Amino acid sequence: MTAPTRPPIEIGIYSFVERTPDPSTGHTVSPAQRLRDLVEEIVLADQVGLDAFGVGEHHRAEYMSSAPAVILAAAAARTKQIKLGSAVTVLSSDDPVRVFQDFATLDLLSNGRAEIVAGRGSFIESFPLFGYDLHDYDALFGEKLDLLLKLRDHERVTWAGQHRPAINNLPVYPRPQQAKLPVWVAVGGTPQSVIRAGTLGLPLAIAIIGGESHRFAPLVKLYWDAVRYAGHDPANLAVSINSHGFIADDSKQALDDSFSSAGVVMNKIGRERGWPPITRAEYDASRSLRGHLAVGNPEEIAEKILYQHAIFKHQRHLLQLSVGTLPHLKLMRAIELLGTKVAPMVRQEVARRNANQELFLKQQKHPAHLDYLCY
Repeated sequence: MTAPTRPPIEIGIYSFVERTPDPSTGHTVSPAQRLRDLVEEIVLADQVGLDAFGVGEHHRAEYMSSAPAVILAAAAARTKQIKLGSAVTVLSSDDPVRVFQDFATLDLLSNGRAEIVAGRGSFIESFPLFGYDLHDYDALFGEKLDLLLKLRDHERVTWAGQHRPAINNLPVYPRPQQAKLPVWVAVGGTPQSVIRAGTLGLPLAIAIIGGESHRFAPLVKLYWDAVRYAGHDPANLAVSINSHGFIADDSKQALDDSFSSAGVVMNKIGRERGWPPITRAEYDASRSLRGHLAVGNPEEIAEKILYQHAIFKHQRHLLQLSVGTLPHLKLMRAIELLGTKVAPMVRQEVARRNANQELFLKQQKHPAHLDYLCY
């Protein structure tokens, strides 16, 4: 069976399955309705040709996503092509055996479309909930990632660590449909985490949710340096850029809608962490070409992704379209625009750039046979 051709860049969405009052009406949908809406959003993302959908694990009242694999399994039954992953799995406070079993089951249900995106977590609620000490924050992640990779690579496992009971030559089932269940490492900007991903030969997901995009370029370079230093083939790996955004037919409408919801959520989180409040002027400024927000009409979103691709040469780009609650129909329209308008523009241009780069490299090897091409 021939493997499907990888697009020049994968375009997709991630969600925390927010459930907060609609800023325009004050109404909050029921938990059951929010989950039904999310599955419809994933189905539409599949229908319009998007490549990936991620559901992030959170244990807060604002979010309905404490069990991403369960949600994704519901979506697997109604989708055909789209990759289904976590965004992220808080591996530090979870059991790698159960994580592997959940996503191996998802992989079977989806005919080989499951992915695990493992991270340390940007919120801390899961640590006391599952009985872990925050002082072990990084040690927990490193140890559990080691076990997760052993579970992925071997049907029968022997393993011992400091934070989980040992496993002595035990089999773990079910096995996924994919020969090697994809495991990504998600980072927010810590160089040590980037080096770990590259050294282990795992794909990297970088969250850019603040500041200017180009400031993250050294992290991407550090990752690829670690990949090569460890002897891994870069052609088998990928970088994903994950950022906040929203799309509407009209640029002003996109800004008005997204700020009305994102501003509330980000300021609530900011108060918890001692950050100053976000003003509308600051929010609008963050959607500049150099800023972190991808908010606007389809042409502006495509321009923003392509600007970042020129910096990172990344292989995947995911947008969190609903940082706070937005009406379901507006989210559906944003997904439609991302799949039918933004993604084709971005893929076409990235394919052109890649072709030019390949021709340039050939010219460097055989300068006598090709005219000079400026890229």
